[in-house]
Amino acid sequence: MAVFHSADISGKSFLVTGGAGFIGSHIVAYLLANGAGKVRVLDNLSTGSIKNVDLFRNNAAYEFLHGDIRDAETCAKACAGIDHVSHQAALGSVPRSVKDPVTSNDVNVSGFITMITAAKDAGVKSFVYASSSSVYGDEPGLPKVEHKTGNLLSPYAVTKKTNELYASVFRELFGLRVIGLRYFNVFGPRQYPDGPYAAVIPLFIAGIMKGTPVYINGDGEQTRDFTFVENAVQANIRGMLTENEAAFGEVYNIAVGANFSVNYLYHSICELLGKDQQPVYRDPRSGDIRNSLADISKAVQLLGYSPTKKFTDGLKLTVDFFTAQ
Repeated sequence: MAVFHSADISGKSFLVTGGAGFIGSHIVAYLLANGAGKVRVLDNLSTGSIKNVDLFRNNAAYEFLHGDIRDAETCAKACAGIDHVSHQAALGSVPRSVKDPVTSNDVNVSGFITMITAAKDAGVKSFVYASSSSVYGDEPGLPKVEHKTGNLLSPYAVTKKTNELYASVFRELFGLRVIGLRYFNVFGPRQYPDGPYAAVIPLFIAGIMKGTPVYINGDGEQTRDFTFVENAVQANIRGMLTENEAAFGEVYNIAVGANFSVNYLYHSICELLGKDQQPVYRDPRSGDIRNSLADISKAVQLLGYSPTKKFTDGLKLTVDFFTAQ
């Protein structure tokens, strides 16, 4: 992985909430590989996997705290002595939030306010948090620009928009150096196809590899700005370590700035795996956005963000990871 910072981080301490999850574990890996002084993970392992962080258990700079972001005492303990926070812990998935909005709100909103309060009380130097492209809702314009959002289409989107509102207030009231990252369909190694709310790319790869039915919701012509996980890691590192005061209190699109249809994605995976299997089409999912494409110029300008991996490069790395398992 490329290096996304120039400062010496050997004397700095980091907290990654949800660090046993997909994106979180990649952030942890980057920090440890680049000599961070301390990297603490807070995770309740409800959706994260201990196998993701077992990779780091022999690193002296790594700490694991098993706990829930909804518990104030746990959050205070997690933030003690920490310089920079990357808040990735959340219940993902639009369909999950449609089925159970109460729990999604409990984790993503109550957990967020508990964690950001603990970070503020601990005097952390920066607090970067995961938002989502779902906050654009039914805004029809492409590419998506940060200041133009539409009506929200799912409880999950409401939770992420609420995070942004709370972060903005904490910036204004307390001067907390907050940065929000609106992820666009992040994918990559360690995003496993387990459970009913697994992401589309690992599901496609697993199904095509096994020859089991692969389902596409709707006609497959909906488009997404598929974003390799290395780009999300870069945004978190740049966000936590930036000294650009103008960057704080803002939200940023984190993507590549190119979109592809789900059909194109499916056939690209088939080609990489050398398989010839037809997908099964079914009804569109409730709450889904039709088309997605990010304008990343704000992140480029204020964070120095520059995607290092395009869709096709990242997809090959991801397929290679799963075929090697």
